[in-house]
Amino acid sequence: MICNDFEIIVIGAGHAGCEAALAAARLGKKVLVFTVSVDSIALMPCNPNIGGTSKGHLVKEVDALGGEMGKNIDKTYIQSKMLNKSKGPAVHSLRAQADKQAYSLEMRKVMENTPNLTIKQAEVAEILVVEGRVTGVKTYSGAVYTAKAVILCTGTYLKARCIYGDVSEYTGPNGLSASTHLTDSLLSLGMKLRRFKTGTPARVDKRTIDFSKMEVQNGDEKVVPFSFLNEGKDISREQIPCHLTYTNEETHRIIRENIERSPLYGGVIEGVGPRYCPSIEDKVMRFADKERHQIFVEPEGEYTNEMYVDGMSSSMPEDVQVAMYRTIPGLENVQIVRNAYAIEYDCVDATTLKESLETKVAEGLYAAGQFNGSSGYEEAAAQGLIAGINAVRKLDGKEPLILKRSDAYIGVLIDDLVTKHTAEPYRMMTSRAEYRLLLRQDNADIRLTKIGYEVGLISKERYEALLKKEAEIEEEIKRLKSKTIGGKKEVNDFLVSNGSTPLLGAVTLADLIKRPELSYEILAVIDDERPELSEAVGEQVNINIKYEGYIERENRQVEQFKKMENRLIPEDIEYENIENIRLEARQKLAEIRPLSVGQASRISGVSPSDIAVLLVYIEQFKRRKKWD
Repeated sequence: MICNDFEIIVIGAGHAGCEAALAAARLGKKVLVFTVSVDSIALMPCNPNIGGTSKGHLVKEVDALGGEMGKNIDKTYIQSKMLNKSKGPAVHSLRAQADKQAYSLEMRKVMENTPNLTIKQAEVAEILVVEGRVTGVKTYSGAVYTAKAVILCTGTYLKARCIYGDVSEYTGPNGLSASTHLTDSLLSLGMKLRRFKTGTPARVDKRTIDFSKMEVQNGDEKVVPFSFLNEGKDISREQIPCHLTYTNEETHRIIRENIERSPLYGGVIEGVGPRYCPSIEDKVMRFADKERHQIFVEPEGEYTNEMYVDGMSSSMPEDVQVAMYRTIPGLENVQIVRNAYAIEYDCVDATTLKESLETKVAEGLYAAGQFNGSSGYEEAAAQGLIAGINAVRKLDGKEPLILKRSDAYIGVLIDDLVTKHTAEPYRMMTSRAEYRLLLRQDNADIRLTKIGYEVGLISKERYEALLKKEAEIEEEIKRLKSKTIGGKKEVNDFLVSNGSTPLLGAVTLADLIKRPELSYEILAVIDDERPELSEAVGEQVNINIKYEGYIERENRQVEQFKKMENRLIPEDIEYENIENIRLEARQKLAEIRPLSVGQASRISGVSPSDIAVLLVYIEQFKRRKKWD
């Protein structure tokens, strides 16, 4: 059977696949999404939450560009919390517990009702390529589906193996079918594949937990939405608490005494696991000086008794899991519903991808998500959105959308993946972003909605609302910088009551906002000319004034950064001919083929002296080309 009805094929319907398919379909292309199980669409096989430190930034950026994840979690959250509130706005990160089943069902509903989008339950076994260009796929049953672009979003399903104790099964997450036949096809195309590992804790029965021995973790009273289309008051609902408890010496003793039974330590697990999300046995063995580790007990949904034991990821045998879980306060009589397990899977070395997420082995073949060596739903969604956009732009003969490191966390994420050899599943962190004061989650719409509009995923109405918001911010900052206020008694009394020093002379309201103990919101009492503005506008006014000096400094750094990013490297440059660059650097440059001098400078193994030589060579190369 041959089907010629589609322009773009997406393999996988996890968080990357959903965003890729929705973006491509909304941009007018006929899209077919393959999934090993329709029930696994937008599945959360691990933690039941969206967002978190730096990951919240990614979700906000996906929303600002026209993606779906933020809107979906706003519809299905059961607890919402802003992390790092005691720190500066650059590291504030929104995190929400999701009703896992509702999240998946809502995303499936959106997918099923999006024009141009078709879902097919089948396993893709082969990528079809003719003369270096992708032409479609072949399923395990032998059916051929043609397309001009294919996006690989296989997640953790590719040749997946689930392991705990002596149990080893070639299945995907939650016992779903693995994708077992595609690996050989990818290798035959010349893809460099690796074996990574991740893990998940046990799910336990809420009725067997004594919550009185745990610390209650409530959500925020004031809900901040992930989507810029929503307001907190519109999505506020009753929230479900999480609970905090801890491991102890008895937990650690059981783990140490049974460590030889761990597949992780017995050599059974070959894949490389994430450094920043280790298993409990890894934490106990690597951090022997720690007397306890935090354990968060989180609800999996509103209508289920399953609870997620965050912090207890493990691949220990079943009997050891039961024993160690029952040493934890509140879990003494716990019943395990689903055992913890580790999962190994095949993924690509992302340095074989272009910054557009198109592979270098076949034109029109893209990759996104955990297949690219990243970890996390949010990282996957961000890549899926960009891959979907760029597959469409490729077919339309347009330049790809490439976000710079100074544009977005998404730019940092993709640049790190395709430029640096990640030896383990990549996790986004605020520390990876050089310009994090500029790349805050609160201003993601200001940074990226214009780009989403130009791409075609943002409506004119939403774009015009953004322009109005920007104008209001600019006008209000201008007003605050020009309005002075003197040291009248009522003003000084107000300042003292808020822990601030009284005025000796006139200052502007902007000067007062810069005081650490004051803010735009607090000063409303003494600002009788203040216009009625939205909370979102007020937040931007406050941050832009309070951190003005730091923001200006980062903007100057970005200008320097852009100079290197804008120094493009000719596509046909032959690195092996650059004699004065070290052999290792030549090999790395030839392998990755960076777009710019800036990207070249971030490649591991390429030194500043190599870059200096490269700059000279580029100028000589351009002159020779001109003479030719």
